This record gives sequence, structure tokens and C-alpha cells, in this order.
Amino acid sequence: MGTKYKIVVIGAGFGGLTAVQGLKRADAEITLIDKRNHHLFQPLLYQVATAGLSPSDIAWPIRTILAKQDNVRVILGDVADVDVASKKVMTDIGDFHYDHLIIATGARHSYFGKDHWERSAPGLKRIIDATEIRKRILIAFERAETACDEAETRRQLTFFVIGGGPTGVEVAGAIAELANHALKKEFRSIDPGSARVVLAHGTDRLLPAFPEDLSAYAKEALEKLGVEVILNQLVAVDGDRGISMDGEDTPAATVIWAAGVQVPDVAHWLNIETDPSGRVPVGDDLSVEGAPDVYVIGDAALVSWKDNSVPGIAPAAKQAGSHVAKTLLAKLGSGRDPGAFKYSHKGNLATIGRNSAVCDFGKLKFKGRFAWWLWGVAHIYFLIGVRAPFIVATRWFWDYVTYSKGSRLITGVLPLFEESEKTKD
Repeated sequence: MGTKYKIVVIGAGFGGLTAVQGLKRADAEITLIDKRNHHLFQPLLYQVATAGLSPSDIAWPIRTILAKQDNVRVILGDVADVDVASKKVMTDIGDFHYDHLIIATGARHSYFGKDHWERSAPGLKRIIDATEIRKRILIAFERAETACDEAETRRQLTFFVIGGGPTGVEVAGAIAELANHALKKEFRSIDPGSARVVLAHGTDRLLPAFPEDLSAYAKEALEKLGVEVILNQLVAVDGDRGISMDGEDTPAATVIWAAGVQVPDVAHWLNIETDPSGRVPVGDDLSVEGAPDVYVIGDAALVSWKDNSVPGIAPAAKQAGSHVAKTLLAKLGSGRDPGAFKYSHKGNLATIGRNSAVCDFGKLKFKGRFAWWLWGVAHIYFLIGVRAPFIVATRWFWDYVTYSKGSRLITGVLPLFEESEKTKD
């Protein structure tokens, strides 16, 4: 890397990785910083959380992905701050100077000021979140098998999902299928199919970003799976006991949060006003006002689109990453300036369960089995590499035929479980 022109990218999600790959032929030193060593295919995290896939099926080492791109240096580090005036990124392992900076940090779950709820109701944004949720779900069935009274059995077999967007719908449907099929014949003292799966949402319909008819279909499909759907209801997490609605407590051993997202840190780094979720307003070229050498993309960016803003989904992040790469190539004299960023919406997809999904492509809408196959093909298409799509497709086909859920490893033990074991001794 002999050139002095430096581009720093923070975050190796869809947006950051696409931007780096788009700069493959740039005469520049590119530094990609991420506090994790892997790129994660977030849309399939729920499959890991519900024992359908292993973490390695949906995550790949960043260094492996970029091994053949000689102008990139991958840094495993945690960004502490950004000094826009002196153009440097400060991390826990040192400072990195830049001529242009791309911030693609993504978002994490938001508890709307109740951050202490996270311990009892984990969200689903990282591999560690997915394996923690998987652990809690599987341990709940194990504890129900050895519970000493009926009330404790019911508490262990109650799974409460808060938030009716795509993640909440997918998680609730997958837990119901896990209980009704994969675990059906594996326990002796309990019937896993008797598990109560509840999905609560604060507005009058599920999947608010979808047309009303598809939202209604999703609710109906979930209820056919045995999921109890509660709408227009605000929920409070009641420690490890469960949840509270309208002042009434519902004991539940497993509570999963899918109700909101926020963008951490970026507002602090740039000392800039953001929207309530922490998204940074950007210009037509995705740069920050007052800092034209800084670009924000993906979930961290607030980009106007029609009467709303660009949604925080993978295709949008990839489009933004590609656009910024083209912009920087033009600045380096290696391409044509792409002009203003124009988001092209490819549609919304959500799976509800086996043979059931909803797809909204604007004028074209699909639901049911065909939509489920479309959803599967679309997600496999976006998987990086050749090995991963083949493995995921093969595993999905096998699970489809056998109703199997093969990735059911409990990789850690909850402290509460350890205490109960000690009490027995």
C-alpha cells in the first residue's frame, strides 16, 4: 500500500463490506475496522436463535472474504471516537487517519429507555444474541421436563416475543414449529406442543411496513401455528419473572425483545443531531453536513425516501455502500460521479413458518407456500460465497423433509440453572 490516500471504513456489515469491495480497484489504502472478526447475515439470525442453523452457516471471517483484495487492511478493534477536525478514528488499539471516512456501524436493539430489560429480554442483532436466545429456549424445555409443580412447568413453557415486525413474526413462528414438530417426541414428562408462544405488538397490526392484507395473513398464519397474537398492547418486562400487561403479570421463563432499534455512538463521534433512533441525517451523496469527507450508510443513516426514510434492510445498505464506493472512485479519477443517491426498493419479505411467508414487491404481492420459496431463494442468493449457500440450502431442504432442527446445542448455562443444580445438591 504505497499511496498516501486513505479511506477508513467502520463496520463490516452489508453496507461497509459492499463499499470496500466496490473500491477493489481504487488506488488507495483502505482500512476496515470492526470489533468482530466476522460478517454476519443478519436476516437469518432468527434461524440460529431457534436452532435451525449454526452460527457458522450465516457468518464468515472478514479476512477470508477480503483475502484477495490487496488494498484492504482489516483491523479488529473497537472505535472509541472520531476526530473530524484532524481526520482520525480513535480505537482501543490506536488511531487511524483518513482522507475519507465511511461509517457503517449498523444498529442494535432499543429498549426505549429501559435498558435494564435487556438482561431478561435479549434482542437479536448479533451471533452472541442468537446463541443466548437459543440457550434460553432449549433450557426452558429442559427445566420444564424436571419441574416440581404444574405452575413452574407452565412458566417454563411460556415464550413471550415482544414486537411484531419481521424479526418478531419469524421468531414466534419458529419457536412454535420447534415445539410442535422438532421436539415433539424427545421428552417424557412434558408435551412440548403444549408450549404457549405469545407475540405482542404495540399497534393494531403486525408487520406495519407491509400492506394490510399481508399483515392480516401473517396474523392468521401465526395463529394456525398456535401462536397467541396480542395487538395494541404495551408490555413491560418484569425481571426474570416474565412480563406485565395492563398491570397483570404473565409468568414466562423466556422473553425475547424485537420491538425497536437504535444507532449507538455515531451521534457522539460526530457531535451531530440525530433522529430519536440515533440515525444521522445525510445529504444526497450520503455525506454528513459540515463534514463532506465523512459518509454514513446503512442503518446508521437517515436518508429521505418518498414520504419517509430508506428502511434499515440489507439491500438498502448494499445500495448505499455501492454508491459511496462509486463516489470515491470518481474523486480518485477512476470513475464517473454517480450523482445523488437514489434508493431502489426491491420489496419486503418475512417468513411466518414452514410453507408460509409474505412478500411485498409493490404491485406484486405473494403469500403462502410460493412466497416461502421466494423468501428462501432470495436469502440464499444474498449469502456470501459458494460454500455457504449450498450448505444452507441443503440443510433447509433436509429440515423441510424431516421437520428436524439439528443445531440444538446448549453452549452455555444460565446462572439461575446453576443455582438450581446447587440447591439440589
